[in-house]
Amino acid sequence: MSIFLDSLFSSIALSHFMVDTFNASRPVLLTYLGLSESQIALFSTIYIWASALTQPFFGWLSDRMGPRWLAAGGVLWMTVFYSATIFFPGNLGLAFLIIAALGSSAFHPVGAVQAALRGRELLKGRETTSTALFFMAGQLGHFAGPILTGLILAVLEVPGLYILPLVSIPIGISVMAQLRDNHPHPQPAPSSTSNRARAGLAFILVLATVAALQSWAQANMVNLIPKYIKDLGQSATVYGSMAGLFMGGSALGNVLGGHLGDKYPKRFVAAGVLLLAAIPIYAVSLVGWSPWLYALVPLAGVFTGAIHSIMVVLAQRVIPGGMALASGLVLGFIFSSGALGLLYTGHLAELYGFPYVLTLTTGMVLVASPLALLLKE
Repeated sequence: MSIFLDSLFSSIALSHFMVDTFNASRPVLLTYLGLSESQIALFSTIYIWASALTQPFFGWLSDRMGPRWLAAGGVLWMTVFYSATIFFPGNLGLAFLIIAALGSSAFHPVGAVQAALRGRELLKGRETTSTALFFMAGQLGHFAGPILTGLILAVLEVPGLYILPLVSIPIGISVMAQLRDNHPHPQPAPSSTSNRARAGLAFILVLATVAALQSWAQANMVNLIPKYIKDLGQSATVYGSMAGLFMGGSALGNVLGGHLGDKYPKRFVAAGVLLLAAIPIYAVSLVGWSPWLYALVPLAGVFTGAIHSIMVVLAQRVIPGGMALASGLVLGFIFSSGALGLLYTGHLAELYGFPYVLTLTTGMVLVASPLALLLKE
C-alpha cells in the first residue's frame, strides 16, 4: 500500500512494531528468569495496568504539547529501562521493567492519532484502514517478540537481549526527526463537538462493553491457548506456533476490519466479525488436539482482531476531548479490561478446564455481536 511509502507513517508503524516487540518479550524473559506461573501472571497484570491506566494522561498531554516528544520519547524510554532490566539483577531489574511500560503508554495514543491523520490525508479519509495498518504493525511485534527473545536467550543468554534496545535507538531517533514540526493534534470542530454530545452516555457504554468483551476474548485466547495445547501433550514448538498463529491472524484481521470499516457501516462489520469469531473459538473447545487447530486458531485471531481499529476510530469520534486523549482512554480501557478479565478466567480454567473457558469466550463474542449493532455512527 502507498501509505507505507510515507516516511511519517512508516516511522510510526516501525516504532509500534518495536514497542510491542519489547512488550511481547516480557513473558519469555520472565519465564527464563525462573518466575512461577502465578508470579508471571501477577507481574504481567501489573505491567499491563501500568501501561494501560496511564494512557489517557499521556493522550491528554500530547493533545496539548504535540506528538513529537511523547512518540519518540516513548520508544527511547523503553530502550533505556529495558536495558536497565537486563543490567540489574533481581527485583530491581523487574522494577525497571515496570517503569519501561510507561514508554509504551506514552507512545500508543500518539501513534494511533498520527496513523488516523495520515489515513485522512493520504487515503482520502480512510482513517480506519490506516489505523488498522498501524495496529497490524504492533501485532506483528507481538508475534516476533517472543520468537526473537527465545532465540536470543537460547544462543546468547540474557546479555544478548541488548540487541533489542540497540535496534530501537535509530527507530526512536527516526520518529523524532519525522515529527520535528510537532504539529498539535487537531481539536474537534464545533460540529464534531455537538455530534459527540449527541452520541450520549449510552453510546459510550455500549462501545466500552463491546471493546471490553473483545479484549477479554482475545486475552483468553492468546494467553490460555498455549497452556491448553501443552496440556494436550504437544511440544513447545507446537504450542508456541499456536500463539504466533493467533497473533498473526489478529494482525491480518486488523487490516481486513479496517478496510471493511471504511467501505461499509462500522457497526455491521463489527457485529459480523464478532459473530463469525464464535465458530472457530467454540470449535477449538470441541476438537481437542487436531491438525484443524492450525486453521481454527488463526481464524479466531482474524475475527476477534478485526474490530480493534474500528473501536479506536469510533472512540476518537465520540469521546470528548482531543484525539489522543480519546485514543488513550479507549486503548487503556481495552488493555486493562482484558488483563482484569484474564485474572478471573485463568482461575476458572484451573477449576473447570480450558474447554469451559473457551465456551465462555464463545459466549462473550456472541453477546458483543448484537451490542455492536447499536454503535450507530
